[in-house]
Amino acid sequence: MDTLPVIVAVDGSPDSERALRWAIEAARLRSAPLQIVHVWPYVTSEGRAAAESGIGDPVLDELRKTLDGQADTAGLPGLEFRSLSGLTDTLLPALGAEAQLLVLGSRGRGGFASLLLGSNGMACAAHSEGPVVVVPRPDRAGAGLGADGEVLRPDPPQVTLGVDASSDEPGAIGFAFAEASRRGARLKVVSGYAWPMLTPPSFEYIAAYEGTQQEYESALVEQVTRMLAPYRERCPEVAVTAELRNADAAGQLVEASRASDLVVVARHRRRLPVGRRLGSVAHAVLLHAVCPIAVVPEETEHSGEAE
Repeated sequence: MDTLPVIVAVDGSPDSERALRWAIEAARLRSAPLQIVHVWPYVTSEGRAAAESGIGDPVLDELRKTLDGQADTAGLPGLEFRSLSGLTDTLLPALGAEAQLLVLGSRGRGGFASLLLGSNGMACAAHSEGPVVVVPRPDRAGAGLGADGEVLRPDPPQVTLGVDASSDEPGAIGFAFAEASRRGARLKVVSGYAWPMLTPPSFEYIAAYEGTQQEYESALVEQVTRMLAPYRERCPEVAVTAELRNADAAGQLVEASRASDLVVVARHRRRLPVGRRLGSVAHAVLLHAVCPIAVVPEETEHSGEAE
């Protein structure tokens, strides 16, 4: 069993409170310790003192009072409050190497309220060494809201996984199956493709695949089936449905997010030898999905797979 903690970033904003609630549940489902981290956005004397002493951080002090004695946290194997001082878009992604899961809200304090995803969320999704979950605001288009103004949980529970039939994505696939198993959820696998496949502009309108659309789609179905087979054997309790459509993958995943507890996407390796990148599908889903989004790097060493 993974002994690394679930780490959640907080700053006292409503978005970070949502992320904290999600992280508490995630830690409970994993029987994992929970680490609640506040990063002072500037290196101030107060922030440095709080980081060194562990006390005097007003955000964490308030959370200690709020969470004291709560049943959801009382059953966790560990609960730690941690104050850091420095640049949030540098410190937060680095925490991914210390966690089996890094959780944060889609927006924090400061910045532009109209943005759907803050710079910290984008930085963590693009650069963290481990899986990152971003919990969006409930005001995104298409979200079904309850009386409390929060997004309604789907019934039955569902995890949605986006896969590229032409790419090996073991981290994201393993993470999605394990998460569905923990939650007693069904798993919906979504894959998109474009037809006709065209060659570069100099050969415009010349199909790059010598065959019919049906033949091409059948080949992709076989590939997806092979990709999922070992995980289905490992988690036979998870009910799986797969959809392959001649349609935009990001659009399908955003649509599926309206009936999902979680959408899982892969962050692909950069083909160039410099840095990491966030793929276009993951980027679009982070901006528009109405449920929490997990971005899982291909190279992750702790993807959250069940033992």
